[in-house]
Amino acid sequence: MLIRTPQNWDLPESAATPERDYLLRPRRDFLKTIGYGAAGMAGGALTSHELLATTAGFPTRMNPDHRDPALKPTPYELVTSYNNFSDFGTGKDEPKPNANKGWKTEPWTVELGGLIRNPVKIDANDLVNKMGGAEQRVYRFRCVEAWSMVSPWDGFPLAKLIAFADPKPEAKFVTFTTFNDPKNVPGQRGTALDWPYFEGLRLDEANHDLSFIATGIYGRPIPNQNGAPLRLVVPWKYGFKYGKSIVKIDFVAKQPRNTWQVLQAREYGFYAGWKRAGGRAPNSCRT
Repeated sequence: MLIRTPQNWDLPESAATPERDYLLRPRRDFLKTIGYGAAGMAGGALTSHELLATTAGFPTRMNPDHRDPALKPTPYELVTSYNNFSDFGTGKDEPKPNANKGWKTEPWTVELGGLIRNPVKIDANDLVNKMGGAEQRVYRFRCVEAWSMVSPWDGFPLAKLIAFADPKPEAKFVTFTTFNDPKNVPGQRGTALDWPYFEGLRLDEANHDLSFIATGIYGRPIPNQNGAPLRLVVPWKYGFKYGKSIVKIDFVAKQPRNTWQVLQAREYGFYAGWKRAGGRAPNSCRT
């Protein structure tokens, strides 16, 4: 008989947050974003059976290996309004309005390159299809600013993308380059950071079961301010590792230097695991 021992990172089934507690978006917006449709969920608690079959071939089902009934997700309105996304402003309340003033995330192309056998430029919707659609996992999110959230992410394991790319033996790290659109994104015309935003993981970290590419949240399309349409989620890392609105993923032989590490190496290391790293710094969480 198989007896499963829960891991300490197993998190909840997102079963308790009423839809009325988080922001409703028009159905037409759902259909335009990453292929998700309106979930049609009316009030009450969301169960794993209700977080199913959205439209356009992207079913969202809770992964039963990632749940802990003792923890409840942070309300949608907070997750989507308290954001660090310096491209759209350095205040927590700035990314939400600024990222929704005409900035487009559909269509969206992501490029896989570097030391791989299957380099490709692919539409984000097509990539989700190739990864087998979306599942939901609920992860803790921790910031170096000493606050945290519990977020139900929809997406696919990063390991699936790595297998699709088929890295060569000399590939030891994977890097994530986010979008660069200074014409339409005023923050990127400034010098707060060295644009575009850039992050990286060791390849074995990227292949870890918890490493995730998010395409949605709460069974809905991921909002612009949260990193639409593709963002990195690595729950044992501090939030500044979570690259948003990814346009390029490269496999490389040498350890890269991420954006915040270049800016302030004494405070932002490459590994940035919240169980080990210390200190606090401003505007670095990438919620």
